[in-house]
Amino acid sequence: MGSVGAGENGSAGSVRNKNRAVESEVNDDGFNDSPTGYQYPSEIRGKSNRRFYVFACAVLASLNTVLLGYDVGVMSGAIIFIQEDLKITEVQTEVLVGCLSVVSLFGSLVGGRTSDIIGRKWTMASGAMVFQVGVAVMTFADSFQVLMIGRLLTGVGMGIGAVITSVYIAEISPSISRGSLTSFPEIFVNIGILLGYVSNYAFSGLSVHINWRVMLGIGILPSAFIGFALFVIPESPRWLVMQNRVNEARVVLFRTSGDESKVEERLAEIQLAAGASNNPQKQGEKAVWRELLSPSPSLRWMLITGVGLQCFQQLTGTDALVYYSPEIFKDAGIKGNSNLLAATVAVGIAKTIFVLVATFLLDKLGRKPLLYISTIGMTICLFSVGVSLSLLKGGVAGAAPGLAVLSVCGTLAFFSIGIAPICWVLTSEIFPLRYRAQAVALGAAANRMCSGLVSMSFLSVSHTITVAGTFFVFAVMSALSVAFVHLVVPETKGKSLEQIESLFQDHCSWKGGYVEIEDVEEHVHH
Repeated sequence: MGSVGAGENGSAGSVRNKNRAVESEVNDDGFNDSPTGYQYPSEIRGKSNRRFYVFACAVLASLNTVLLGYDVGVMSGAIIFIQEDLKITEVQTEVLVGCLSVVSLFGSLVGGRTSDIIGRKWTMASGAMVFQVGVAVMTFADSFQVLMIGRLLTGVGMGIGAVITSVYIAEISPSISRGSLTSFPEIFVNIGILLGYVSNYAFSGLSVHINWRVMLGIGILPSAFIGFALFVIPESPRWLVMQNRVNEARVVLFRTSGDESKVEERLAEIQLAAGASNNPQKQGEKAVWRELLSPSPSLRWMLITGVGLQCFQQLTGTDALVYYSPEIFKDAGIKGNSNLLAATVAVGIAKTIFVLVATFLLDKLGRKPLLYISTIGMTICLFSVGVSLSLLKGGVAGAAPGLAVLSVCGTLAFFSIGIAPICWVLTSEIFPLRYRAQAVALGAAANRMCSGLVSMSFLSVSHTITVAGTFFVFAVMSALSVAFVHLVVPETKGKSLEQIESLFQDHCSWKGGYVEIEDVEEHVHH
C-alpha cells in the first residue's frame, strides 16, 4: 500500500511552491499575476463573513440527521400503539426496532463507496430520498410485513446519510472549529429525537389506528429543507481535489476561509495527502476496501481507534435507553402511557442540552478530556440505574423510582456531552483522504451492528437476567470504554486533517497509553 499522509511524502512547502510554479504557466485558466496566482470569481470576493458561511453549510448538511433522530425518538412511543393496533408479538417488536440499525450498516457501506464516486453532497441527498420513501411506506402500512419493508428502507437511507454527513462537515471546516462543527449532526439527531418524543406525547390522545401513523408521517416534513440545502451547500473541497477539480476546490476553500495565502497552504496539504490516490503507480490499482482489509501499521491503528470508539458508543446500551425508555420507566414504577411518554420528553431534553454543551467545549477543552468525563460519568449512572431497579424489584421503593429516572437522564446526558458526538468527530478526522469515506463507513457499519445487537436483544436479555442485570452489564462495558479511551484515543484538537494523519505514522509517539501530539508536531507542516 502507498504511504499514508503528508509526513511520508516530503514537505508540503515544496509541493506548494511547485503548485504555484505550475499555476503561473496557465494564465488562460483563470490565473493572473496576483500573489496567490489565481483570480477568484468576483461574486465571492465581497463576502466577508466566512465563519457564518461554514456554520450555515454545517447546519444545512446536518438537517438530514433530524430525520434520523426523529425516527429513533418517535418509534419509542409509536411502538406502544403499533403493538396494540397491529397485534404484533414481542419478538416482532424487537425485530422492528432493532432491524433499523442492522440494515443501516449496509447503507453505511454503500454510502462510503458512493460518496467517492458521485460526491459527498449528492450521497447525502440520495440517502435522504431513500429514507423518505421508507417513512411513507411505514405511515400507510396495514401489516407487520409492510411495516418491515418501510423500516428496511429507512434503515438503508439512515446508513447512507449518517455516514457521510460528518465526513462532509469535517472536510469543509477550518481546523480551529472542526470539532464543534462536526458535532452538529449529533445535535440535530438529538433535536430529532426530542421532536419524536414530543410528537409521541402530542398525538397519543388520537385513536390507536391513527396516532402512530401521524407520529411517523410527520417525519417527512423536513425533506423540503433538505432539498433547499442541496442548492446552497458546496461540494467537499477534498473530494474535488480527488477528482482533479482543483480550481473548484480552491474556490470552496476561499469561501470558507477568505485568506488567499491560507487557501494555497491548505490546498497544497490536501493535494499532498491525495497524492497516493491520484498516482496509479503508488496505488498499484489496489481498491481502497482491499487496503482496509490488509492495512499498514499506521492505518491499522486508525481503524482500531475509529471502529473501536464506534462500537463502544453503542455497547454501553444508550440506544436501548432511547428505544425502550417507556419500558424502563414502567419498571421504575411510572404508570400510564401519557406519564411514560412525558418522562421520555425529559430524557430528550437532557440529551439535547448536553450535546449543545459538548459543541462549545470540543474545540476548547479537547476531545480526550470530554471522553473521560463522558465514559466515567456513564459508568456511574448505568450502575446507578441497575441499583435503583434492583431496589424496586426487591420491594424497596422510597426514592428508587426517582433515582432510576434521574440515572437514565444522567446516562444520556454524559453520553451526549462526550462519546456521542466525539465518536463521529474523531472517525471523520483521523483517516487519510484516500480512505476517509470508506473507513468512516466501516466504522459506521460497526456502530450500527452493535446498536442492532443491543436493540434486538434488550427485551430478551432483560427477561433472562432482569432489566437491572442488563444495566450492570452496560456499566461494565462503559468501564471498559474508559480504558480504551486512555490507551488508544489521541487528542486531535486544533490540528488539520492532514496533520492528524502523521500522529499514527510515528509509533514512537505512542507513549504512556496515548498519543503525544507535541512529539510529532514539529515534523508536521504548519
